[in-house]
Amino acid sequence: QVQPVESGGGLVQPGGSLRLSCVASGRASNSGTMAWFRQPPGNEREFVAAIRWNDGATNHAGAVKGRFAISRDKSKNTVYLQMNNLNPDDTAVYYCAATSRYWIVCAMSNKEGYDSWGQGTQVTVSS
Repeated sequence: QVQPVESGGGLVQPGGSLRLSCVASGRASNSGTMAWFRQPPGNEREFVAAIRWNDGATNHAGAVKGRFAISRDKSKNTVYLQMNNLNPDDTAVYYCAATSRYWIVCAMSNKEGYDSWGQGTQVTVSS
């Protein structure tokens, strides 16, 4: 089973950038879907972005479209989330999730569709 491990969180000023990384240890095939979710303080976990491992198809939440970009490096078994033009509303714990299942793009945002979750990494946007 894939075990995601996140890194790259921290404190950043509004308008700044961060790149999160998620190493998918235990990945044994060229299939599956990986995603980023986030949980703002006092709120439920919400979808941010997802990517299909074999063909790179992606889905981004409306709130981050044009500012965030998900990508993967197959040689490193790693998924990235490049976050630009951050604002205080992006403050949250960011979680990486993985599944061996091949999700169609419109189904990627369903958190019930992921089997493995990382411990999360804190992103704080503040001046």
